[in-house]
This record gives sequence, C-alpha cells and structure tokens, in this order.
Amino acid sequence: MSSETAPIVTPVVLSERAARRIAEIVAKEPAGTLLRVSVEGGGCSGFQYKFDLVRTQDADDVVVERNGTRVLIDPVSLEYMGGSEIDFVDDLIGAAFKIHNPIAKASCGCGTSFSL
Repeated sequence: MSSETAPIVTPVVLSERAARRIAEIVAKEPAGTLLRVSVEGGGCSGFQYKFDLVRTQDADDVVVERNGTRVLIDPVSLEYMGGSEIDFVDDLIGAAFKIHNPIAKASCGCGTSFSL
C-alpha cells in the first residue's frame, strides 16, 4: 500500500461577470450547450487555457456552477487550475475571459497562457 495521497485540489469559481457572459453565449447555442475550460501545453508561457462550447459532459468532469451557469473542467486541467477564478473583463483593450490562477508563476500579456 502506498503512503502517497492524492493532491488536494481547491475548487475553481466563476465570477458574477463570467457567469453572466457565459449565460449570454450559451443562450445563442443549441439547448444543452456548455462551456468547457481546459489547460493544454503550448502558448507563450508554457501552458494555455482553452475555451470550447460542447454538447456532452464526460463522466469525470468537474462542474463549476454559479447562478445556473455551468462550466466543465476535466480532472487533469483542474490540477493546473486549483483555486482559480474564471472572470470576464471588458475594458479599453477588449473583452475576454481571464483566469486568475494562484499557482501560476507567470502569465503572458494576453492572459490565456501561463507557467508554473
């Protein structure tokens, strides 16, 4: 028997702004459409966030919910996003989802890639 324990993953949360914007986006899509957020290798800082509209939920997906808005995150991506807040920012340089990730050591100016 191994003495190793599984890493503790802190939940990901949605900001009020992100929940509203996601609800607006999926309302224009076919019923049952959800937003999936994942982490992939690549980007200018080593890892990058990916946002996809999907119609299916995998059995092991983690569901993050706020005010009825649901976001799917796969377990591997969740390890890189633990404790993060998914936000939506609309400022002078544009509107975009931004992930505030407490375990990221650095991120790029575009806000979609990061390093650990």
